Amino acid sequence: MSDDVDRAQAREEEMRSDELARLARAADGQAALESAEVCGVFDAPIPPLRRRAVPGVQTCIECQKDLEYALKGVRRK
Repeated sequence: MSDDVDRAQAREEEMRSDELARLARAADGQAALESAEVCGVFDAPIPPLRRRAVPGVQTCIECQKDLEYALKGVRRK
């Protein structure tokens, strides 16, 4: 069972990484908001790597996950 969970988590990380790379490519050369250094929702610092990977980012990873789950109408555990 834990092997299945580990594989699912690894796949989720891979998909997230792929999407961030896609967003970075799409934003390349386009005017974007300046990336925030502090999350606009939780007031937590946004790591420099995230700010470079997602130009114009305004939320930390955890808050972004919460926002995406909320848009899907799913409650995050």
